[in-house]
Amino acid sequence: MYELYCKHCSILKDEGKYRQLPKAVIDKKCIDFSTNDYLGLSKSKVLFAAAKLAGEKFGVGSTGSRLLSGNKQIFEDLENQIAKDKKTESALILNSGFQANIAVLASLLDQSVLGNKPIVFFDKLNHASLYQAVFLSKAELIRYHHNDMDHLNSLLVKFKDDLRAKFIVTETIFGMDGDVVPIDTVFALSKKHKAFLYLDEAHATGIVGDRGYGLSTKINLSEIPHLVLGTFSKALGCFGAYVACSYAVKDYLINKCSGFIYSTSLSPMIIGAAAKAWSLVQDLDNERQNLSLKADDVRKRLKELGFNTGNSTTHIIPIILGDENIAMTAKAELLKQGFIVSAVRPPTVPPGTSRLRIALNVSHSKSDLDHLICALKQIFSF
Repeated sequence: MYELYCKHCSILKDEGKYRQLPKAVIDKKCIDFSTNDYLGLSKSKVLFAAAKLAGEKFGVGSTGSRLLSGNKQIFEDLENQIAKDKKTESALILNSGFQANIAVLASLLDQSVLGNKPIVFFDKLNHASLYQAVFLSKAELIRYHHNDMDHLNSLLVKFKDDLRAKFIVTETIFGMDGDVVPIDTVFALSKKHKAFLYLDEAHATGIVGDRGYGLSTKINLSEIPHLVLGTFSKALGCFGAYVACSYAVKDYLINKCSGFIYSTSLSPMIIGAAAKAWSLVQDLDNERQNLSLKADDVRKRLKELGFNTGNSTTHIIPIILGDENIAMTAKAELLKQGFIVSAVRPPTVPPGTSRLRIALNVSHSKSDLDHLICALKQIFSF
């Protein structure tokens, strides 16, 4: 059996798709454009202090699932605050964004509960965890062109007489492309066609919306069946995930969602830090505005050089190069010059769209951005 696993890896090597864990670069002279720590909170002394305080009170580990080892108040308090700020009835904390998407969405799509196979209208560029959830549930997957609301509407109309449960699943800020879902339109379509709206706000949490609490805060979710997922592991600089939802959905997940039921809950120290980060987000409007201005400037300069940045409108800027080898070579050349960037290739992105992913954060100075543009000009001989 081992031979088969080795053969698979060998094929990946031959195709140039083999992956290895890269060593973390700790050289302080390097400028990091790969991190999702968009607001620079991961090294905040305030968060360290909050984590320590929570650890001293509740322990380093939670010691078991919340159903078996008890529901600590620190979890309840953060969930209540998330629900308030996300403008939903309730919220539930889970262990990671990937785990939450798979376990939560698969639970919502359960045929034995819904009575038949649900229909999932699904943006083609959604995260892999969302794809895995639909595959696990065996729901009917209907993919629509990325962010194409006309195509989504035509598909919903096509199935308008189908009485099965309908779901619309989309990210709000797309993590590999840096563009934004037209939230008002997708909300209107969900309401018109009585579809459950599932929003993944992993890259939006802390960055957009009312006081930075996500794009979903711009719509009245109470008018439709809904669930909003977000993470603490990107702009909040911590770890873990949450879903914001109705009381009914939270109660259902506590009783049905295997990823919640059978997992030891997050460390109270993580929850303490995440709660502090969550409270800080509302006061970071200036940081969000400056980050947006930096992104506009970098995008403009990249386009002037002839780079394809796709439809990015946020702090996530892809440089779409197409060929995998070109992307990997460019990443290596940038590292030699002191820049850490992510090279993203299939299956994370569609074939022929391999790219460098530039993730801007609040710590990047104008000089950092100038040097990055200069390095790209040199590497690509502009």
